[in-house]
Amino acid sequence: MAEKIVFILGGARSGKSHFAQEMAGKISNKVLFVATGEPRDEEMQARIEKHKKARPKSWHTVEAPTNIGKHIEAEIGDAEVVVLDCLTLLVSNLLGERVDYEKAEKPVMAEVNSLISSINKINATFIIVSNEVGMGLVPETPLGRIYRDLLGTAHQLIAQRANEVYLVVAGIPVRIKGE
Repeated sequence: MAEKIVFILGGARSGKSHFAQEMAGKISNKVLFVATGEPRDEEMQARIEKHKKARPKSWHTVEAPTNIGKHIEAEIGDAEVVVLDCLTLLVSNLLGERVDYEKAEKPVMAEVNSLISSINKINATFIIVSNEVGMGLVPETPLGRIYRDLLGTAHQLIAQRANEVYLVVAGIPVRIKGE
């Protein structure tokens, strides 16, 4: 069972990933970093490369756009900390172009439940990062609304299980759950 689960939410460029990596480095240098981003265009490829260079070389990185729990179980090795960055892209990867809520909900909830199941099996600290997308305008398209709703549900499931939850705003982490 996970030693501790930390859930970090924030807007784009809020400093949440930096905070997660800083926290992980303070816990241990034995870190499994699970990246969910896919290099679908040149700009995203450049972002991914920049992020890779910013992480300590001692960290083991796994690029996994889906099936996160299975990847973590297979790659955990002697890692004492698992950083999952980020849940936002994971849900996007699973959603694709599905504009039917019921058809979209099934794979997303199965993935989140599989992740929680894997967390329950592994004795490590988990730090999960995601974008808070429910505080803005109502998305204009049905796909955007489905995405926001499913990500919000995933956030609730992870936050319920988490020992600590932080909201990062302008680089400042604010604890909203935990000691």
